[in-house]
Amino acid sequence: FYRGASYQNNRVGWDFGGYIAHWYLLSYLFAIREINKNPHILPNITLGYDIYENYYEPGLTADALMDLLSTGQANVPNYICGREKRLLAVIEGTESNISEQISTMLSLYKMPQVSYGFVSETLDDKTRFPFIYRMVPKEDYLYWGIAKLLHHFRWNWVGLLAPDTDNGKRFLQTLNPILTRNTICVAFSVSRPTVFWKMRFLHNEPFHLWNQVSVLIYYAEDRYFSSSIHLIQRYVQRHIKPLLAKVWITTAMWDLFMNLSHEVLSPQHLQGFFSFLMHVGKRPQYAYETFFIPMQLFGMKAFSCSYSKHFFSVKGRVRCQENEDLETLQEEVVEKTHSLDGYGIYNLARAVAQASHSAYLSRSKQKSLPRSRCTESCRPGQVKVVQEGRPLCCYRCVMCFLPVFSPDAEKCTRCLEDQHPNKDQTKCIPKKVIFLSYKEDLGIILASFSLILSLVTLVVLAIFIKFLETPIVKANNRDLSYILLVSLLLCFLTSLLFIGRPRAATCLLRQTSFSIIFSIAVSSILAKTITVVLAFLATRPGNSVRRWLGKTLANSIVLSGSGVQAIICTIWLGVSPPFPESDMHSQPEGIVLTCNEGSVIMFYGALSYMGFLAAICFTVAFLARNLPGAFNEAKLITFSMLVFCSVWVSFVPTYLSTKGKYMVAVQVFSILASSAGLLGCIFIPKCHIILLRPDLNTKEQLTWGGRLWFCANDGVRVPTDALIHS
Repeated sequence: FYRGASYQNNRVGWDFGGYIAHWYLLSYLFAIREINKNPHILPNITLGYDIYENYYEPGLTADALMDLLSTGQANVPNYICGREKRLLAVIEGTESNISEQISTMLSLYKMPQVSYGFVSETLDDKTRFPFIYRMVPKEDYLYWGIAKLLHHFRWNWVGLLAPDTDNGKRFLQTLNPILTRNTICVAFSVSRPTVFWKMRFLHNEPFHLWNQVSVLIYYAEDRYFSSSIHLIQRYVQRHIKPLLAKVWITTAMWDLFMNLSHEVLSPQHLQGFFSFLMHVGKRPQYAYETFFIPMQLFGMKAFSCSYSKHFFSVKGRVRCQENEDLETLQEEVVEKTHSLDGYGIYNLARAVAQASHSAYLSRSKQKSLPRSRCTESCRPGQVKVVQEGRPLCCYRCVMCFLPVFSPDAEKCTRCLEDQHPNKDQTKCIPKKVIFLSYKEDLGIILASFSLILSLVTLVVLAIFIKFLETPIVKANNRDLSYILLVSLLLCFLTSLLFIGRPRAATCLLRQTSFSIIFSIAVSSILAKTITVVLAFLATRPGNSVRRWLGKTLANSIVLSGSGVQAIICTIWLGVSPPFPESDMHSQPEGIVLTCNEGSVIMFYGALSYMGFLAAICFTVAFLARNLPGAFNEAKLITFSMLVFCSVWVSFVPTYLSTKGKYMVAVQVFSILASSAGLLGCIFIPKCHIILLRPDLNTKEQLTWGGRLWFCANDGVRVPTDALIHS
């Protein structure tokens, strides 16, 4: 592992492939040094660098990437602590599978990945790998160059050597037809193993023509370059006699002279070699003792780092600093380093810097560029409209009702149904889901009132049950009072069905249950009112209505009044039941979740019938409001029905003028207000007498004008001439 200084403002990461040749490293450092000294490239910006060796291990590559994207001691991407440095690019020269691994992580950050090595064709797919930039020519161009080289020297009998890897197999499959097209024959094609023990399985079949060819074309893959040649040499020396030197032609884009003559090939195997070099002005003479050895010693001394992970350590890598200054190297060493295989890396580092410099210049010049336009560019959210009698480029910009995503758009672009344009109409964003929720303030307030009023109703019911034998409870039919209180309790609880996310069950129940329960409540009030009227009519001499008084009439009124509503709701559920619906269009910025009532006619029919019952009840109570009696409920019922009718008359226009969740809120408010009006006007005064004025809750208070006006549960006991005690 090698790590350079990382204290500068911007960083360029570099992931090396294979062993790190020190001239690679020095060429890279020379490029960084010259860029930072050049005032015309990235002025006021200093480039820093991080250098990694991955040893062709995916695990070490992932660890290096995590370290590169983390600024603290632990490998935590996106966690920035203390060091605010921006990563400009990652330069790498690894194998294709490692390059793909690097791209997978860097693409999450849209980080440029610049490769100076040969990459597979799959990495050229910009849809999958949009941030990989290849800075070397494709291998196919090298193959055509090799064919021209062979044709130039009239070598038409050659052997091919390649490692047993994906890149090596692609080399053999691609080069063979190119050579055949140029009338060059392949004597043998060896896909060599990468380890020696597998060479035994080759036998002599591919090598029996070894001495018949003088030219070998060798696929120079970094990872197996030296080891594979050593394996071939050992195998040939063991099985092929006599040994004949060959001319080696490689696909490598670096100077192989020192590598082949001093490190890899023995003199008896080497007659000459060809490799592809980057263009240099002058090719110096190398001396192994005076150049390579001092350069390697300098590199080892300057970067004495290694990968060692303690059991309790957070990171395996140790941040290392340069121990030597590049200024100590002689200019001759610098020149020779540039002319070696690292010269491509030198140019690559400068290319990244130039690209960054151009990006900074482009950003700074956007405000001061010269303009030559007939009209201003349309802003995002606007569309071009051609003006009559003027050239096409002299268009007019108008705002779109639909979003437009780019300047000078020719037409407006519609968002999807579940999206809406943002404020500037530059892009589509997802719509919010809207419904009357228990989590929002309005839903919490309505639900709280519903529960509070339900509790109050339970308290009133408990009071009436406890004082059931008192005259004020027995007056005006005690059973009807119980039916009315229970129905009011259910009315308050029914409002909870309207709050929350609409579902199939709640949509089916909420309107029908509300209609039937309210009809029961209004029918019981109507029965109480009719009972009061008939009780007073029964006091007149010769009047025959007395036989109608009793439980039968009251129960008949309640059952018939609510039964008609139940029939209407049953038909409603059978013909066109309500169902949950997502309204995409009523509100431009939201998807309204609501209950479709199924049949609007049935919905308003149920409301109309309930209004019809309320109107009859209000009319009868209004006519009987002045009848004598201390406990005449007609006055209380008149006030309660006045509140009830006022709420529901104002409900219809308010309901029709609102949208979305506020329509539901209006109906919930109407249910609570009308039910609270009935509870407050009819029962609160009686509770006041029961609890605070027990002196008024006596039979004597029922007398008026020498007669007893008392409507008991079993009817009305009314005397004709004298006071009769019940």
